[in-house]
Amino acid sequence: MPRSSSFGCTDMNIIFVSPNFPPNYERFCIHLRALGANVLGLSDQPYDTLTNELRAALTEYYLVPDLHNYDELLRGVGFFTHRYGKIDRIESLNEHWLETEARLRTDFNVPGFRLADLPAIKRKSEMKRMFAAAGVETARAITADDAEQVRAFAADVGFPLVAKPDIGVGATRTYAIGNQSELEDFLQQPFSGYLLEEFVHGTIQTFDGLIDREGVPVFFTSMQYSSGVMEVVNTDGDVYYYTQRTIPADLAQAGRAIIAAFDLRERFFHFEFFRTPEGRLIALEVNMRPPGGLSLDLFNYANDIDLYAQWANLVVHGRFDARYDWPYFACYIGRKQSWRYAHTHEEALRHHGNLIVHHQPMAPVFHRAMGHYGYIARAPALEEVLEAARFLHRPA
Repeated sequence: MPRSSSFGCTDMNIIFVSPNFPPNYERFCIHLRALGANVLGLSDQPYDTLTNELRAALTEYYLVPDLHNYDELLRGVGFFTHRYGKIDRIESLNEHWLETEARLRTDFNVPGFRLADLPAIKRKSEMKRMFAAAGVETARAITADDAEQVRAFAADVGFPLVAKPDIGVGATRTYAIGNQSELEDFLQQPFSGYLLEEFVHGTIQTFDGLIDREGVPVFFTSMQYSSGVMEVVNTDGDVYYYTQRTIPADLAQAGRAIIAAFDLRERFFHFEFFRTPEGRLIALEVNMRPPGGLSLDLFNYANDIDLYAQWANLVVHGRFDARYDWPYFACYIGRKQSWRYAHTHEEALRHHGNLIVHHQPMAPVFHRAMGHYGYIARAPALEEVLEAARFLHRPA
């Protein structure tokens, strides 16, 4: 059911799928509207539940009972097309709706990823093929199509192995296989659609940024994680991760090669790598959207910029105007309700209030990987933000 605002028509029509979630993404819509675009919201939440700021940013809103019902989405996009003319962009910037966006773009001839592009950006096995084309090292792996082939792979590579869905987000249904007995247990379950990969010992480093219409990274940065997402999810552990002030040269080179191999344009990106103790860089996976949680806010605080506004500027005007030189380490620190901590929230603010620039409850979808409550600390020196992370994570 459509709802209209008082805004008139403009030259650019942008459909934003699920503009209300995650909550910080409404800022994309606010900045698009400020630049004169028609922002057309398409979601399954009642209009009256949207924030006042989001309602003010939407030119019109089309409510569907179920965002997973493609016929309903087709009717919504058809309505917007009839009312406003050619649709210029369909976006959600959310991994969950990546395939939905691609189907809609294909059916309505809208620029961006189409259905034919999905295998390389959704399947981890296809990502490995693209990494090879980019000349970037990756872990040895096999698709779990045949039990005997899997056993032969394990005999060749050795344990531990990692089993993960070939198509999947984060560490959902991902686990380590430590020996032959655990491998046989794995093979007794339905394993079609899984990828088995050699276990890589290392620290996760990322290459993140925003690409303009010509395929040039106009913003890039890197994060380093305290623990892998798989370990955090499987053990219900704590996590922190921080932006780096100096981007390793081999990481930037590998990231740029992957951008070229995928021919990315006008998109956020989030590439994950392992950095081994010997210093090798091994590609893990690509995500063609912003990193999750408060990561964009982390980048903003690390550089005193506004990537929500700059993305809108890039889409509407083709420009990125911000200047940045990574003046701060910015660290995300998550805490979980299942853990008892030595220091209360109030004590953390008293002891590190000069470093903590933002804190908030996290949406339930992020609880397992990122915690129930998130903090952003920043400082010119890495040790300062790491001390804040240790303080917040110190067990009772």
